Amino acid sequence: MTSKVAKNLAQDFLSFVNASPTPFHAVQSAKDLLIKAGFQELKEKDSWASTCRPGGKYYLTRNSSTIVAFAVGKKWQPGNSISMVGAHTDSPVLRVKPVSNKRGEGYIQVGVETYGGGLWHTWFDRDLGVAGRAMVRAADGSIVQKLIKVDRPILRIPTLAIHLDRQENFAFNKETQLFPIAGLVAAELNRTGESKNGGEKEASKGDEQAEFSPLKAITERHHTYFVELLAAEAGVKPADIVDFEMILFDTQKSCLGGLLEEFIFSPRLDNLNSSFCATIGLIDSVAESSSLDDEPAIRLVALFDHEEIGSCTAQGADSNMLPAIIRRLSVLPSSASGNADLSTAYEQTLSTSFLLSADMAHGVHPNYSGKYEADHRPELNKGPVIKINANARYATNSPGIVLLQEVAQKAAENDRPGVPLQLFVVRNDSSCGSTIGPMLSAALGTRTLDLGNPQLSMHSIRETGGTDDVEHSIRLFASFFKHYSATSKTIFVD
Repeated sequence: MTSKVAKNLAQDFLSFVNASPTPFHAVQSAKDLLIKAGFQELKEKDSWASTCRPGGKYYLTRNSSTIVAFAVGKKWQPGNSISMVGAHTDSPVLRVKPVSNKRGEGYIQVGVETYGGGLWHTWFDRDLGVAGRAMVRAADGSIVQKLIKVDRPILRIPTLAIHLDRQENFAFNKETQLFPIAGLVAAELNRTGESKNGGEKEASKGDEQAEFSPLKAITERHHTYFVELLAAEAGVKPADIVDFEMILFDTQKSCLGGLLEEFIFSPRLDNLNSSFCATIGLIDSVAESSSLDDEPAIRLVALFDHEEIGSCTAQGADSNMLPAIIRRLSVLPSSASGNADLSTAYEQTLSTSFLLSADMAHGVHPNYSGKYEADHRPELNKGPVIKINANARYATNSPGIVLLQEVAQKAAENDRPGVPLQLFVVRNDSSCGSTIGPMLSAALGTRTLDLGNPQLSMHSIRETGGTDDVEHSIRLFASFFKHYSATSKTIFVD
């Protein structure tokens, strides 16, 4: 039976994911948690020499969709190790196109494009809102970012009645049959008091008189009322919105489910579950005032955007972001006086550091158990899953497995046992996904292990996870941060 502590942590996760329909919102939610825990903001563009010190706790963002947070041990020396947990903030979604103004058969529709590899059939007949960020012109002429979340059903992608298409397998064209409806043309014309033709003539007349703009006005590229909704949410006038990045999301809230509330029913488990657990694990590891007193390492969490589309962007894991941050931290002066040799500090830090690549894993599905390797069938609520692949689609190796077992065992405290772990490999006749683990391991040369909580329905608009596994991962990550420095010295390879 799920404990009260586990259920409370799961409820905290539900609040996190419900507040985070986009990577921008997820980073803001993580920032809120970190600020509350005493972390101080840094900027990449600034020098850290006067602000970053041993014993300090910091975070920084890039593009407002990727965030890195770290705590510096008070016994830090240049070239010491960094214990890291990496995850990602994005999930497969439908994104509003740059020109989304569409109509069909009397309906107002919104043009969308697919982001990532979603189970798109699950997006049909759902109550969809929109969220993202808008670039808004302020009163002084500057352009600032505003987070937007229209948290009510304004869009829907309707299925075709079975009477009109009796196909055995549900198939559809993503370019022509995945556009949501937003309203009726007649209702919009009644709202504005224009006839269809009159409205077009007025718009044409306005085009002739309007001041030159490199792009068409945003109210031409998108439905006027759609832009008005975004402006109202941002607290600005429609004319002040210069551009925006909006995605669709399911307005149904995440919740606990199952007969004993042993399940989590939620969107974006992949990978906000890992992002939340990593953030709380870091915060818990430095909760005591003396947590960093004897720590010679840096404890770091990196939550990247764009994993679902390959990570090869400025804010993705395949960017220079993490290497650049590690380079700056590797030469961070210690509290003790002395002239340390900094010429190889970066390389020394990389060689002794460790990365846990945290991304959700495939729990065994009772209706499709034949899809799983017979001896590797992870179960929900049985703990994080170590992911292994002989072809290096995951970065896990034996020294990493040994290390994780050690820190999982050391998580036992306050009459609670250690954290249970599971193993997963795909069948030989099945393709294998990948994570940010292999790319970061190759780029940094740092030891890496891939793991994640088990779930069902990965990449669906509604996924299923285990209530207990939130606590399992938080305790594992906290133990990893607390015990890595001492434990890594007892495992010999090179």
